Amino acid sequence: MRILIAVLLSVCSVAASAAEIVAGPMPGHSTMRQVKVWVQTDEPALVQLRYRADEGEDWLTSEPEATNSEKANTATVLATGLEPGLHYEYEVLVDDVVQPAEHTQRFVTQPLWQWREDPPDFRFALGSCAYINQPEYDRPGEPYGGDYRIFDAIADAEPAFMLWLGDNVYYREADWNSKSGMYARFSHTRGHEALSRLVTGTHHYATWDDHDFGPNNSDRGYAMREAALEVFNAFWANPDFSAAGTGGVTNYFEWHDVGFFLLDNRYFRQANYRVSGDRTILGEDQVEWLIDALKTSNASFKFVVMGGQFLNSAESSESYINLAPGERRELLDRIEAERIPGVVFLTGDRHHSVLLKMDRYRTYPLHEWTVSPLTAGSHNPGDEAMQYDVDGSLYTERNFGMIEVTGPRNERVASLILHNSDGEEVWRGEIRQQDLQP
Repeated sequence: MRILIAVLLSVCSVAASAAEIVAGPMPGHSTMRQVKVWVQTDEPALVQLRYRADEGEDWLTSEPEATNSEKANTATVLATGLEPGLHYEYEVLVDDVVQPAEHTQRFVTQPLWQWREDPPDFRFALGSCAYINQPEYDRPGEPYGGDYRIFDAIADAEPAFMLWLGDNVYYREADWNSKSGMYARFSHTRGHEALSRLVTGTHHYATWDDHDFGPNNSDRGYAMREAALEVFNAFWANPDFSAAGTGGVTNYFEWHDVGFFLLDNRYFRQANYRVSGDRTILGEDQVEWLIDALKTSNASFKFVVMGGQFLNSAESSESYINLAPGERRELLDRIEAERIPGVVFLTGDRHHSVLLKMDRYRTYPLHEWTVSPLTAGSHNPGDEAMQYDVDGSLYTERNFGMIEVTGPRNERVASLILHNSDGEEVWRGEIRQQDLQP
């Protein structure tokens, strides 16, 4: 009898101490044959996925990934052996124990449409500047973050994926001088209940800006930039980073017939107000990679994604034209010289949303849609010189964007739709593939 009680107590003790999920699971990069899924546990553990396309089919199981305390117990698990164009249900096993699912757990593979049919229609969400309050570390006074219901509004819209445009978390003074502080900030944001349904319910991609890279307006001189890269990589299931081959979070992915070129505007940039040396934001290697990648791409739309604005003509603060006018001019000239069609910029940072349109001589106009903020404080640019802003597109309250890509091959249309924190439409625009030809 005593032996039985001892065994039962031992089993109960093991069950009570078993690791659990504290954030996620979150689907990330999706291809036709494999998908990444991110997860965070409360203590070190082995994490696996069990998944199937249809109920009744045999379950497939991923290779296990270990979470460890050095990386805040995060892991990205790879689901392989998949088939194109399917929805998969999945379960997460932590130390061989199936974890209860708070929300529906599904991921999708991209369809094999090439040479068979027109590219499928789809829509994706986008936004930047997500501030989650934590009073013990925030500045005194009125909370800077709010309207967290916006994350459920995005989830309700059922986008194919969410594109995070930077400032996806906000490092505070207590965070950015230590790796543990950065891990703690990301863990606090990712584990917030307001984000849970959106995180689990759709795929996610991200680039960064200064507040999820380091201090305000930080640059390549930031001493912790390699630690920041490690932390960012630990919390996003992006395609592999450093597409340019020289560090940073530069990468690329496709969704159906659309290409997304995710740029890094922090890791390579010079100090903002240096008076000697090259004035650069992207750096030579990243610029060369971008031109090569754009030139090679056959995408209907080529969305160039960056944390800060590119086209804005205001020569002030952190605007591209103020900090690196030569590099900005080089990019504009080379996109034109290479006769690259379909280029549209997607940016964040500014705490207001606006569509910019730069008309160009003897070629198509360049568009840039800035979408910001999600839950951080909003900002009205007032009399700032924005000679390219489209009438009626400026919105100065918290918001998120949705882009719907529709239509037959070679006649695709990108509908830009801005929503407020409640998910209500507040502005709409349209960009046609046929209007973006050299």
